[in-house]
Amino acid sequence: MKAFRLDELEAERAANEGAYLQFLRERNMSVGLYALNAGEHDPQKPHSQDEVYFVVSGRAAITVGMETTQVARGSVVYVPAGVAHKFHHISEDLRVLVVFSPPES
Repeated sequence: MKAFRLDELEAERAANEGAYLQFLRERNMSVGLYALNAGEHDPQKPHSQDEVYFVVSGRAAITVGMETTQVARGSVVYVPAGVAHKFHHISEDLRVLVVFSPPES
C-alpha cells in the first residue's frame, strides 16, 4: 500500500518550487498535485495521456477543447489525450489532483 497526505504533498511541491509534483507512478497510471495561484496563467499544453482532474481546493474555469465549465472543490474533469485544455479565471488558489493514464512521460 502507498498512502499520502495532501498537506505533506503540498509542502513538498512548494519546497521544490514547481507547480506540479508527481507523487505516484505505476505501470498504468501516474498521479500528481498541480497548483496554480489566483490570477496565475496555466501554461499547459495537450498531453499524450488521458487525464482526470479532481479539484481539492480553489475556484477557476477550465476549457477543454471548445467546452468551458466552472470548477471548485469536489469537481472532477476528464480530459482526453491530445485535447487542448487550460485552467483560467482562477479566483482562488487552485490545488488539483491529476491522474494520467498511461503514466505521464
